[in-house]
Amino acid sequence: MKCSDSLQGLAASAEVNTCLERAKVGIPEFAEVYGHLELAQSILSCWDSWNRCQTVSINKAINAQEVAVKEKHARTCILGTHHEKGAQTFWSVVNRLPLSGNAVLCWKFCHVFHKLLRDGHSNVLKDSVRYKNELSDMSRMWGHLSEGYGQLCSIYLKLLRTKMEFHTKNPRFPGNLQMSDRQLDEAGENDVNNFFQLTVEMFDYLECELNLFQTVFSSLDMSRSVSVTAAGQCRLAPLIQVILDCSHLYDYTVKLLFKLHSCLPADTLQGHRDRFLEQFRKLKDLFYRSSNLQYFKRLIQIPQLPENPPNFLRASALSEHISPVVVIPAEASSPDSEPITDLVEMDTASQSLFDNKFDDIFGSSFSCDPFNFNSQNGMSKDDKDRLIEQLYGEITGLKEELENFKAESTRGAVQLRGRASELEAELAEQQHLKQQAQDESEFLRTELEELKKQREDTEKAQRSLTEIERRAQANEQRYSKLKEKYSELVQNHADLLRKNAEVTKQITVARQAQGDVEREKKELEDSFQRLSEQAQRKFCQPLPLLQSQEQAEVLETLKRELAASKQELQVVQGTLESSTQAGAEQNTRIASLEQERDRLSRAAEQHRDEMAALQAELQQLQDTLSSEQENSRTELETLQTQLRDKGTAREAERMVQDALTRMEDPAHISCTGSADCLLSRTLAASECAERLRDAHSKYLLDGAAVGSLLPCLALFAHLVSDTLLQGSATSHVAPVEPADRLLELCKQCGSAAVSYLSALQDPGTVASADCSLVTACLGQISAIGEELRPRGLDVRQEELGDLVDKEMAATAAAIETASARIEEMLSKARAGDTGVKLEVNERILGSCTGLMQAIHVLVLASKDLQREIVESGRGAASPKEFYAKNSRWTEGLISASKAVGWGATVMVDAADLVVQGKGTFEELMVCSREIAASTAQLVAASKVKADKDSTNLCKLQQASRGVNQATASVVASTKAGKSQVEEKDSMDFSGMTLTQIKRQEMDSQVRVLELENQLQKERQKLGELRKKHYELAGVAEGWEEEAAD
Repeated sequence: MKCSDSLQGLAASAEVNTCLERAKVGIPEFAEVYGHLELAQSILSCWDSWNRCQTVSINKAINAQEVAVKEKHARTCILGTHHEKGAQTFWSVVNRLPLSGNAVLCWKFCHVFHKLLRDGHSNVLKDSVRYKNELSDMSRMWGHLSEGYGQLCSIYLKLLRTKMEFHTKNPRFPGNLQMSDRQLDEAGENDVNNFFQLTVEMFDYLECELNLFQTVFSSLDMSRSVSVTAAGQCRLAPLIQVILDCSHLYDYTVKLLFKLHSCLPADTLQGHRDRFLEQFRKLKDLFYRSSNLQYFKRLIQIPQLPENPPNFLRASALSEHISPVVVIPAEASSPDSEPITDLVEMDTASQSLFDNKFDDIFGSSFSCDPFNFNSQNGMSKDDKDRLIEQLYGEITGLKEELENFKAESTRGAVQLRGRASELEAELAEQQHLKQQAQDESEFLRTELEELKKQREDTEKAQRSLTEIERRAQANEQRYSKLKEKYSELVQNHADLLRKNAEVTKQITVARQAQGDVEREKKELEDSFQRLSEQAQRKFCQPLPLLQSQEQAEVLETLKRELAASKQELQVVQGTLESSTQAGAEQNTRIASLEQERDRLSRAAEQHRDEMAALQAELQQLQDTLSSEQENSRTELETLQTQLRDKGTAREAERMVQDALTRMEDPAHISCTGSADCLLSRTLAASECAERLRDAHSKYLLDGAAVGSLLPCLALFAHLVSDTLLQGSATSHVAPVEPADRLLELCKQCGSAAVSYLSALQDPGTVASADCSLVTACLGQISAIGEELRPRGLDVRQEELGDLVDKEMAATAAAIETASARIEEMLSKARAGDTGVKLEVNERILGSCTGLMQAIHVLVLASKDLQREIVESGRGAASPKEFYAKNSRWTEGLISASKAVGWGATVMVDAADLVVQGKGTFEELMVCSREIAASTAQLVAASKVKADKDSTNLCKLQQASRGVNQATASVVASTKAGKSQVEEKDSMDFSGMTLTQIKRQEMDSQVRVLELENQLQKERQKLGELRKKHYELAGVAEGWEEEAAD
């Protein structure tokens, strides 16, 4: 503040500076004309003395000692720039310093130069721009040094170069960046493009400041009190200038962003918002860390940024913005600074001495002389006295205002310190509560892991038991089949044995018959032989002896006998032939029977082998079944032992008891809950109690059903504990009477649950254990929760049924309206368009019409399926009651219907713009895909409660496939139309020169890079939008509550 007062006093003594400057220029001429060399030598002596003083101050300010720059030397350098109206002397001294050889020297140079740019004369920037390249080279040189001050000097030099470039491009901004809102508006010349570019430059400027801030902090060992050491203060001292710059840059950036958001769309400024948010977080953290350092506490009051960044999407948030003000207390000057007298008095004394010397030498008659410095501005001495008195009055007034401001600042600082103390105490308390909550969360997490592990073990045992039972049943079925097969084989074997005996008997009979036939044949052959011999003996007698009558008769008789013998011989031969034929047949039959007997023998042997193998396999299966039954019995006994040993039941009891204890914990008093969450917890606990009762009943009937009882116990204890804690939290925000009743019921419910779980642990009382008291308490808690719910929710639940019908009707109406608009657009296109444009428009509008028809069919199918779901699920209740009972499903259905209707409207608008030539094909494709996604949401919402064998569900799925096909048709037709239009509008490069083509190529490359950058940003934005949409949809649909259930 003393520096500021000195600068104000310096403005009053500007005439002395003018005299010195003009004297320096006019000394030779003055001495030549008037011959008064004494005055000339005196002026030169004063100038040389000032120059030497300035050189000494610069050398003292910029030295190789690792200590902070002394304030008095830096102030002398600043005043010197105002005396000479520039920085020639400063740079003439600095150019002789070895800045490239000593990092500490370069660091202190950067500090002093930063002060000159901020508080020095406005010509300092003009005199320093010529050294900008040298600063860049020095920055690159120090950047290669990774330790000590190397990186610090490199980053600081980059910051100074950025500062010079910023002020060169924006000359309206002073070096200290102090501007009013009106001056800020004038800097942008009321042009949104200028404001946009100015914001980007400020972002770059602030980025360099933050980089230096972070680099300095990262180079310090924050575990020690580095701010009280000379080396630490040497590094921290320049950050005061950085803090001053950052406070103004942050304030101007916020105001410019609000101004840009009032003129440009929010999507265009997404990059600005992201960059501002990143810098806001860094600056807030650095301000907070700086305010805790002892070095800064006595030199500067650092402002604290708000907890949350400004919301630029809400214009009224600008009124909530408070500009950060950095306050430098009056006692902020370093202890080694010397008291400096008022510059006005010093300059007035110098002026008086100079006037006296002038009057002694020349007298007062040179008032009209051109070298009379006192009157060359047309001002007499009385006018100057009045001006000085006027300036004194203004300075006094400013000092009074400064004192008032200091007093107000002190009062504000005291209030802020008190508030900070309160916030610190509250923060400590919150940290304590947070630690308790973390410990409790860790304990609950451990318990949850144990319960999950037990549940997994139980489920694994249950699955293994189920698998063993399934395998045992499969083995029994296989054993039954094998037994049936064995019986069948035994029966077949007996049949084969009987057949074999019969065949053997038949063979024996056939052989006997064959022997009889052979004997008869032999007898007949013997008889025939004897008859033949007798006949031959009779015919061999001589004929002369047969002369008598008797001989004739004998001959006749013999002839007859011979004929009879021949006849009998023929009969015997026939019989013999038939007997031979019968014997051959018998032989053939015997051979076939022997073959059959051999086959049957082999089959019987094979059946014996199969029976032996089946008996061995049957024995093996019986052994396996016995071992598996033994294992099942062992596992069942293990589970029963686990239940009897009070493992799961004891853990469940301890969980409920812990919930009752936490209800009495004072730390739980600050927890609050809602009636809706309490109702959801109570409903889940009641359903779990019903499942536990069924599992308990099954366990009492069959001890093997313990696998289904154990998981229910763990879940029951968890849900009851959660209900108790949620009920206690809800009672903290409820009226007194319902809160007391709710708290008492929670305690009763917890006691009943503990008693029930204790009964399950005792084998003598496990049969009489009953959880009906717990169910009754849960029902009463649910009733109180219904009383505590806001009445508006009940009305909304009752209106859900009507709202579903309204939304479905509105969706159908929107689709019909869209179809009518498409038909109207198609008619207009046919009437007004020709050629390729008509063909493209007809194809696109035709595909859009097909999509609308498919969506209309899908909406009708969805309504039919919805009606079927309501009729099958409501029972004796009304449809409205069914919708209210299934409110979550109903809300999803309503949301899906709204999305379909909105998508149809948007797609028609996009198609209209495309037909008119004002829209883009990509927008139409995106709209068609979006409406397809909305219909998929409607299908999912409709089929979630539908029967999988429902006919209406099949129709809905078929309609959904039709919508997908129609969407693909829209996309395909749009792409085809786009390609046709692009082919029609293809560029002709035949008339362009080489230079023009090169220029077009460069423009195309620039455009490609811009589009790639824009594409990357849009993809990031799309990802963030989808993430936010998912979060909002989750909140609206209650996913978090369902996940908690």
